[in-house]
Amino acid sequence: MTFKHLNFDISDTIGLLTFNRPKALNALNHELVQEMDAVLDLIEQDPGVRALVLTGAGDKAFVAGADISEITKLDSLGAKKFSTLGHKTFARLAALPIPVIAAVNGFALGGGTEVALACDFIYASEKAVFGLPEITLGIIPGFGGTQRLARVVGPNRAKELIYTGRTFPASDALTYGLVNQVCAPEALMETVMKTAKAMALKGRVCIQAAKESINSGLSTDLETGLKIEANAFALCLASPDAKEGTQAFLEKRKAKFL
Repeated sequence: MTFKHLNFDISDTIGLLTFNRPKALNALNHELVQEMDAVLDLIEQDPGVRALVLTGAGDKAFVAGADISEITKLDSLGAKKFSTLGHKTFARLAALPIPVIAAVNGFALGGGTEVALACDFIYASEKAVFGLPEITLGIIPGFGGTQRLARVVGPNRAKELIYTGRTFPASDALTYGLVNQVCAPEALMETVMKTAKAMALKGRVCIQAAKESINSGLSTDLETGLKIEANAFALCLASPDAKEGTQAFLEKRKAKFL
């Protein structure tokens, strides 16, 4: 399937989704978000995709934010529809049963930071710049930023960043816990792909169970979260993943998961 604003390729079980509006610094518009939703359909229908990487075309931007020229034309109803579309699509991204890594290679502002926050974790180039500067436009983040950022960096840090709208470098993002690893620009994709391939070799059932347990547990109390984990653990133990993994351990060989 061909897309206007995205590239999507699959190589060796790794899906690579590239935001491709370089003249607009890969800014998000309505059409791009709809295309992203269509890519998620493809991924969900293809069991051969075992990990997903998101990055931006060019060397300047991951996603530089939402397309302001489109936003200024929206009335309140249109703004609500656009925000709801973003929420729906990013929620689908976050719920994919496979690992999802954001490879942030440049500006990740506004919607760019929000896309990255919907991934499982973020690796960033030393040239990456993050921020939720919507407040400087008289608006607030509308694609999940007020919710996901607070859950990752804590409410106090999130309030500071959102209220000031300031941008910050990858080194600060690492300190805040927003980013897992900072890489030299030329090493970013190689590092990300190495991690993605390592995770793609693991069993699909146990990866999905771990992801669902973490994500579901974060929205509840510890006692309920532990029950979620126990149920997922029990299901994993009855799966082909566990049979192969434990047998491989006993036979002193590498596991070969389906």
